[in-house]
Amino acid sequence: MDVLIERCAGLDVHKKTVVACIRTPGGGAGKRRRNAVRTFQTTMTGLEALREWLGGHGVTHAAMESTGVYWCPVHTVLEGRFTLLLVNARHVKQVPGRKTDVRDSEWLARLLECGLLGGSFVPPREIRDLRDLTRLRKALTRDRSRRVRRVAKILELANVKLGSVVTDIMGVTGRAILEAMIRGEEDPHVLAGLARGSLVRKRAALAEAVPGLIRDHRRFPLRNHFGTIDHLSERIEDMDQRIGEATRPFSAAIELLECIPGVATRSAEAILAETGDDMTKFPTSGHFASWARVCPGNHESAGKRRPVSTGHGNAWLRAALSQVAWAAVRTRGTYYRALYHRHKARGGPKKAIVVVQHAILVAVWHMFSNGVMHEDLGPDHFRTRDGERQERHLIGRLRKLGVDVEVRADAA
Repeated sequence: MDVLIERCAGLDVHKKTVVACIRTPGGGAGKRRRNAVRTFQTTMTGLEALREWLGGHGVTHAAMESTGVYWCPVHTVLEGRFTLLLVNARHVKQVPGRKTDVRDSEWLARLLECGLLGGSFVPPREIRDLRDLTRLRKALTRDRSRRVRRVAKILELANVKLGSVVTDIMGVTGRAILEAMIRGEEDPHVLAGLARGSLVRKRAALAEAVPGLIRDHRRFPLRNHFGTIDHLSERIEDMDQRIGEATRPFSAAIELLECIPGVATRSAEAILAETGDDMTKFPTSGHFASWARVCPGNHESAGKRRPVSTGHGNAWLRAALSQVAWAAVRTRGTYYRALYHRHKARGGPKKAIVVVQHAILVAVWHMFSNGVMHEDLGPDHFRTRDGERQERHLIGRLRKLGVDVEVRADAA
């Protein structure tokens, strides 16, 4: 095949070592291209030596597989000096029986020099730093939720039915009652008297729900969980402040995202951290949705079409989109709510929510590409757009039921 990149390298990355293969032109016209292979340690000294070795041979492009997180420091050290391609390991499989580290690096270099590799999306360093922060905050939030569920489990084991009356057991009222119980308070009327806000009207129900089998055996783990929950809450607040500082240069992008129904500040920060605000990497909104694996799939064989999943994409982005989509469909008077109910009747709620996620991603691509605010199409979009088709559909259904229908134009 034709060689498109004269001087390139393939990098087979491992935890401790990187095997690099350089492909360069031969000594004269018609001569075969030459290979040069070396193994480097993944320490900082080893990666700097790799960078100098590649630069000394005039390498312009380098490709590596996305192997866990081991590729990240290699990419960081080489970034800015070479054109780097991060490729999916499934797309560059070797012929069976020829698997060695040297052959893998040589195979990557051969594919790269012929232009047969497609690089994965790697956001700029500022977005990657923001991504680390938002993912850590999400992990801390999950840990806190896990601790709250353990508190609820202890209450159930002790037959304290506080969760049946209080929606959030870690809210103001729930927290006050639980702290009093940990201190040893057992009088149900005293505990019910700690209710605040709208729960004041439910003091009788609280007095009925709080008596249980609370012993010192239960108070000790409750006290332990409360300390951990408070610690995690403080860490989450620190992360919110740090993320706020990191997103200050992207305030315009955050403002655009927050005008989408269902998108709050945290969701906007999470989406921005996973996608970035530069859509030039994605030629169309379809490419953007395909990268996120939130798009229709095709599986047709012998004239038959079979259902297919969207595939595995960015799990952090999918989680943020799922949260946003459910919030959007619960917002009355929006296009996304109408879109959800339109597809829910056809394929069920799971497929319908994926359709909403796809629509939100398409909107994000257009907003970032054109710098425009979100414009909701409204809940009557489909009825207005498909008025004639809906009329034919309803008339057909009536005729199937045996009803004779005569259509007359409105005199107005």
